[in-house]
Amino acid sequence: MTAQTPRRTLLVAAASGAAAALAGCTVYGRDDDSPAAEPNSSATESGESGESSDGAVLASTSEVDVGGGVILADRGVVVTQPSDGEFKGFSATCTHQGCTVSSISDGTINCACHGSRFSIEDGSVVQAASGLTADSQAPLPEVPISVDGDSILSG
Repeated sequence: MTAQTPRRTLLVAAASGAAAALAGCTVYGRDDDSPAAEPNSSATESGESGESSDGAVLASTSEVDVGGGVILADRGVVVTQPSDGEFKGFSATCTHQGCTVSSISDGTINCACHGSRFSIEDGSVVQAASGLTADSQAPLPEVPISVDGDSILSG
């Protein structure tokens, strides 16, 4: 006589597997019931754990081209200059799966991991990651920056 697994045990195992698979499909940085993710405020002065808000110099204004920007991966910040003299700060962490964005071109901040592209003007999603829509992916969170003379400062 062979031992048989009770049907209930098989159904519970299948349901558990389906729940685990669905949990793996979560879109990072997007919760329709809450506002966009806040920048990481636990950054150290060296920027090792994310965005910085210590008032340190991030870049000089001359390093940031009009219509472009610079990625300061070690500080977790992207600084852009959408128009002459207007500087913006955004998180350098893509809202899809947490990769660091990789380039800035043609008015967008680009993530090479899954194809996300964000506006240099407001961090909005211009092109969502593969398999998502612009409505289902969160924009890049703003990071506070300030300009003092020729220096762009965090915070």
